[in-house]
Amino acid sequence: MIRDEGNGSGLRSRRSVLAATGGLVGTTAAGCLGSDGTSVNVLAAGSLAHTFEDHVGPAFEDETGVEIHGEYYGANAVMRMVEDRTKHPDVIVSADSTLLRDRLYGEFTDWDVEFATNSVGIGYNEETTFGRGLENGEPWHELMLATEAGDVSIGDPDLDPLGYRAVQAFGLAENEYEIEGLRDELLELVYQEPEEPQMMAGVESGSRAAAVVYHNMAVDHDMPFLEFPDAYNFAEPELADHYATVEFTTDEEGYTAEGRPVLYNATVNDEADDPDAGHDLVQFLADESDLLVEAGLTVGDSLPRPEGDLPEAINV
Repeated sequence: MIRDEGNGSGLRSRRSVLAATGGLVGTTAAGCLGSDGTSVNVLAAGSLAHTFEDHVGPAFEDETGVEIHGEYYGANAVMRMVEDRTKHPDVIVSADSTLLRDRLYGEFTDWDVEFATNSVGIGYNEETTFGRGLENGEPWHELMLATEAGDVSIGDPDLDPLGYRAVQAFGLAENEYEIEGLRDELLELVYQEPEEPQMMAGVESGSRAAAVVYHNMAVDHDMPFLEFPDAYNFAEPELADHYATVEFTTDEEGYTAEGRPVLYNATVNDEADDPDAGHDLVQFLADESDLLVEAGLTVGDSLPRPEGDLPEAINV
């Protein structure tokens, strides 16, 4: 199924900011997150950059008068920055709920709220040979095997759950289609992009034909999107056991991530400068499901869902 969805052309100025900063968005300088009483500082997964800058941020400020200052990186990098204290956010948001719990529970938090899901697929430029093939219904994996090296990008799997989910999707597709060696052949061809927003910029400019991305990222950029089948799109909680048949271990930290459904979660740092504003933002994410759906995310009946020792300020 090919989905070609978007939310208008009003994101162009935001896109130029993303392209210029290469993963850092917001009005704070890198490494200088600090509360001034009228803002809440967020360190979040890169796939949520447009969601926060164009949807959540303006709506939250309208409701509370508090501005969101955000920085956006691969979620593995986000966890490392918190652990190393190179960043000092009020709110931490992950694209992999288990990753946040594995890395931050005990020292930086003991609770979180899952607030949205997503699906994995291919965002593509329809003016390329690869894109035209998808438009004609040709199998994505056959088209990808015929591309030149670097024509298709994935996130860096050592930095970003989107990256290791791409690797895992290739492995599940290999099993699904019974094509021995498909995963490794695809990994030889794709470019691993360390700056998640640059994946979209490359496809938009035509310098790359496609990228393995989340659905909301394609929506953000008015980009055609081929959603992977349920067997490897990581969007179906009932397929959790199936997704878990593949895993990826990062080189730098040796963290092993099993395949699992995409689940975004948020928590407030125990070391937050403004925990009250942080709690307000997490509550806002839990309450504003329509806003998140508008941004291209999915909010199923089971969400929002709390985990751990929830503070009294959060009502989920």
